[in-house]
Amino acid sequence: MSLAAELSGHIPYLRRYARSVMGSQASADNYVAAMLEALISDPSSLTGFRDTRSDLYRLFVSLWSSIDINLRDNRVAGTESTATRNLQAISPLPRQAFLLVSVEGFSRQDAAYILDVEEAELDELLDRAHRDIAAQVATRVLIIEDEPLIAMDIQAMVEDLGHTVTGIARTHDEAVGMFGEERPGIVLADIQLADGSSGLDAVNEMLRQISVPVIFITAFPEKLLSGERPEPAFLVTKPFEPSAVSALISQALFFLDGAKNAA
Repeated sequence: MSLAAELSGHIPYLRRYARSVMGSQASADNYVAAMLEALISDPSSLTGFRDTRSDLYRLFVSLWSSIDINLRDNRVAGTESTATRNLQAISPLPRQAFLLVSVEGFSRQDAAYILDVEEAELDELLDRAHRDIAAQVATRVLIIEDEPLIAMDIQAMVEDLGHTVTGIARTHDEAVGMFGEERPGIVLADIQLADGSSGLDAVNEMLRQISVPVIFITAFPEKLLSGERPEPAFLVTKPFEPSAVSALISQALFFLDGAKNAA
């Protein structure tokens, strides 16, 4: 199997990780592209010490530690424009560890390998990440989900984190109406809605009113991780674990707080 074929299934999920760590599609996709260019120039840089996926993520983490890319895409407004031009745009190490384990599904051993830390240090990083999440200020959450049982699960997870659910919308019109009435601090949105409408369209209409962080929930993440067009910075894959939803809500609020502090 060629290197390109071996990597093709992993690249969309690496984009997801990079975007959630940086809070920006533009910044993250620039780094993924730079890593792929480096691999084309020197395929041996993918060490093969562990397994292809772990080695790929490890190479990516080492890449952003050693080079500086123009992270800002001035054409993009809102949270995208809060990304800085240097490595300050990257989340602290505890959050990186938490995302690797909770969202990307790596074992503790593999996450430690990717971050080049000992397993004991990884455990400390995960503990710090949990404390950071617990200390975050609660916000108001709008859920856009047409499957009642999934919506109930998401509501329970959100409320367990200390947040308030402003409403659960099943269609485009319900979502836009609830958003206008309640002005939530964050939106969790499915892609396909009950009336055949698109959660993406609903979110785009909402964001024309006011900018808020959005986390998309989908069973087909590859369609939103192509790097070929404007795509979400935060994405949860169905079926999901509560820790994945928790991690991405925390990340979205982390970057929102950073933007408020910068302002």
